[in-house]
Amino acid sequence: MIIKENITYRDASGKAFGGVIVWNDSGPQPKPGILVSHMWGGQSEFEVEKATALAKLGYVGFAIDNYGEGRRANGPEDAQKLMDELDHDRPLLQSRMLLAVDTLKKHKAVDPSQIGAIGFCFGGKCVLDLARSGIKIRGVVSFHGLLDSPIPHPNKEIQSAVLVLHGWEDPLAPPNDMVKLSYEMNDYKADWNVHIYGHTGHAFTNPKAQFPEKGMLFEPDSNRRSWDSMIYFLDEIFD
Repeated sequence: MIIKENITYRDASGKAFGGVIVWNDSGPQPKPGILVSHMWGGQSEFEVEKATALAKLGYVGFAIDNYGEGRRANGPEDAQKLMDELDHDRPLLQSRMLLAVDTLKKHKAVDPSQIGAIGFCFGGKCVLDLARSGIKIRGVVSFHGLLDSPIPHPNKEIQSAVLVLHGWEDPLAPPNDMVKLSYEMNDYKADWNVHIYGHTGHAFTNPKAQFPEKGMLFEPDSNRRSWDSMIYFLDEIFD
């Protein structure tokens, strides 16, 4: 049976974050755990659905909360403000990702030696920054993520496998950003792959993305292919 558990976790200052952990209580226990990092608007049903899909694949999915205190965007301007708070303080962003990893490792259903992370849009940047922290988890997957590296860079060897699933026509992270990321991954000795989808822009996994004039459009084929690529990647990185 699929179990959904709403949890509250806190940072050192006591700031509260609300997550949703989803797993199947049948089959082998404990299971590998996978963070699901949210888009710029904050944790939503989209991320919970992805955590549930991971649970159906035999993992423990954890829809995390990087904004804290129940904050969710009320439109694009609000989403930009929420994202900018962390985008302008990448060490803080990194610390919240590490907090989420620590929280997931402690859950009763999770094998703490088998942790991964996936993220969408801004969440893609979050999981890449998690890898950049130098933490040794099994791997991270970015779906149409923002690819710019932190300044200053943590300058730590990347010990997690990295899979980037990206649209060639993404206006928020154009081809040159993919090239820069590839050099960065090589320089920091990552085990990395970049899959590029043609005729595909930003937010291609999100059925609500229907803004072709802004380069943001759901693409069913790229959505399916990228999810299948993630499944293969997860099969490879976990025991």
